[in-house]
Amino acid sequence: MIGVALFTLWGSLALWFHLPGPEVARGIFAGLFTLLGCATLIAQFWPGLVKMLAGFVAALIAVAIWWQTITPPLQGDWAADDAIQVTGTIEGDRLTLDGVRNFNWQSEDRFTPNWETRSYDLSKLQSADLFMSYWSGPAIAHMIVSFGFEDGTYLAWSAEVRHFKGSAFSPLKDAFKTHTLILLAGDERDLVGLRTNIRGEDVQLYRLNASPETARALLVDYVETSNALATDPKWYNSLTTNCTTVVMSMIRQLFDTVPMDWRIFVNGYLPEYAYDLGVLDTRLSFDQLQARAHITDVAHEAGLTPDYSTDIRKAVPDPLR
Repeated sequence: MIGVALFTLWGSLALWFHLPGPEVARGIFAGLFTLLGCATLIAQFWPGLVKMLAGFVAALIAVAIWWQTITPPLQGDWAADDAIQVTGTIEGDRLTLDGVRNFNWQSEDRFTPNWETRSYDLSKLQSADLFMSYWSGPAIAHMIVSFGFEDGTYLAWSAEVRHFKGSAFSPLKDAFKTHTLILLAGDERDLVGLRTNIRGEDVQLYRLNASPETARALLVDYVETSNALATDPKWYNSLTTNCTTVVMSMIRQLFDTVPMDWRIFVNGYLPEYAYDLGVLDTRLSFDQLQARAHITDVAHEAGLTPDYSTDIRKAVPDPLR
């Protein structure tokens, strides 16, 4: 009967969030499904259990079939900062990206949009770094991976919810096919600076113990995933398809096997997990490394200047040097 309760909750929320029509109609159908599930649970104490259970299963199958018809949109009235899904081509060592984000932010609501086409020499790729942006306590964070090149430029990648204009992030709602997944590539001054200087989140920077070859393999994986999303969009899911899955892809590039650990699911603690795997600098204790990782205050002092990437790295140790 636990299964009946869980499926009742899922079916009711699915109908409430996605059934076409006005809010009243959605509420009625979601309420009726809830009543059917509750009646099935109560019927276990009465002789009519088999009939009630059969009715509930039939209704559940109908909802499940309808649910499979809801596919992620390829086009939409996207929010300005989610307008373009980056795509790329690789010819030899030359990576060309279309749709690199390079916004100038004055506030969350005031910004100058700028999307660019850029080229990168993969033979000059040197490093990969991990940003953790804490916006709701120590257990939850947003993750950004950034790649550094010999000339001092950095290319940051962020897996995010692709919002429609006027919509807002909701972990519960986004678990029910509300928004799609987008991979953004852009300047750290944009993708990271938005979080340090505009939102004031606690952003931590960890230099990864990754060779140029490993960094290149991961960057190529980002490009291929972005190209796939541009033609075959995926739903963003707060539990299964989010920025954590991108970080796990990164870790799998660094290690043949990834031991299961509770910190994989509570993503705010992923830096400690990565430290235990040897992905981070182990010359310092984790507490010492984390103490140096906080960059928000430094970013505020330096400002969103062209030297942003250099400024935020001054006190963060590099494991390869």
